Amino acid sequence: MLIDYSTYLLLKTTIKKDGWLELPSVGNSMYPFIQEGNLCRFVHCQTTFLKKGDVILFYTKTGQLIAHRLVSIKIVNNQRLFQLKGDTNLGFDQLIGEDQILGKLVSVQKKHRILTPEGRFARFWGKVILTFPALSGILRRYLNRKLQF
Repeated sequence: MLIDYSTYLLLKTTIKKDGWLELPSVGNSMYPFIQEGNLCRFVHCQTTFLKKGDVILFYTKTGQLIAHRLVSIKIVNNQRLFQLKGDTNLGFDQLIGEDQILGKLVSVQKKHRILTPEGRFARFWGKVILTFPALSGILRRYLNRKLQF
């Protein structure tokens, strides 16, 4: 989702004030855990408590609002940088700083069902996709074929 910087600041203020933010998902980079149109709830979080596998909502320098999985945290020039990746993306996102993080995913509403990152499916899926990165390519090919028909 493309947004301008003032909208990003508004969202950042809202999530800090209210404690949470709900947004509909756009795209298929987190398929099958998050699918197009699912309602995703993010909470304000301290970046020191983020861990590998968490799904993070962040703002890119190109104006995109994205939710991807945390792969690793790196220290570069005494600054904590976060490496993220969509589950079906073949490559990593550019490293982001703490100031670009809006929140952490706490639930995904799929029609009348709500999934949480602590649920069995979500924990299993997060471990599988991080352990077997080749699965991202398989999913990407599947989605590309699905979109063609």
